[in-house]
Amino acid sequence: MKQHPDKKGEKMKNTSRLRPLKQKVIGILGGMSNQATSEYYNMLNERLNSRLGGWDNGEIIVVSVNFGNIAHFVHHNLWDEAQAYLNEKVNLLELANVDVIACVSNTMHRVVEPIMASRSTPFIHIADPTGEAIRQAGLKRAALLGTMPVMQSEALRQRYSDKFGVEVMPPNDDDKGIVDRIIFDELVRRDLRKDSKQEYLRIVSALRAEGAQGVILGCTEIFLLIGQDDLPGFPVFDTTALHTQAIADFALS
Repeated sequence: MKQHPDKKGEKMKNTSRLRPLKQKVIGILGGMSNQATSEYYNMLNERLNSRLGGWDNGEIIVVSVNFGNIAHFVHHNLWDEAQAYLNEKVNLLELANVDVIACVSNTMHRVVEPIMASRSTPFIHIADPTGEAIRQAGLKRAALLGTMPVMQSEALRQRYSDKFGVEVMPPNDDDKGIVDRIIFDELVRRDLRKDSKQEYLRIVSALRAEGAQGVILGCTEIFLLIGQDDLPGFPVFDTTALHTQAIADFALS
């Protein structure tokens, strides 16, 4: 069978490289939740393969934690204990000589960011590619959906404001509870319900009426439930997609 010229060229380009291919190793701090972690792994390899071609994809080391521990720390405000727990996991990634570290959870950046501040391994903060995308879109106010700690985080609000000139708008207190419950009771189990989707869309609509110009999906499972197709004409900033793109770009830099 005659091979398509583009495919043949891609294959030749791929096989002409020196092997093993020298590339940056991505370190993923995962398990928060396993749903997000699997999506990160797949998205990263798809993005890398689209650039490298042929059979090439990423070299990725995943250290996956027990989400039950994370949920316990979050629900009992045990942030020091969470930091000590994840510090050990970051040690494992650095022992594996990764070239960059990324955490798959918006929520746990609260403790992973200070862990990484004293280390030399590059760390890609999940808010930064999101904030940059909002700034590039020329927007100033964005609704923020996420876990309760994310929606209540003054540090995260300050980061978006100081670095990117973006004001984040969380839901009201009752709606915060709804968003958080759906994440922990449903999305981390990939339990996707139509009524929960409608609740999220209602909450986004309310924030849009208050002046939000777009919405940040500030939990790495929310994109499983709602996305740009559900909100035509209203920009959706998916932290999972934007983060994985930034990680892939770094790995190929």
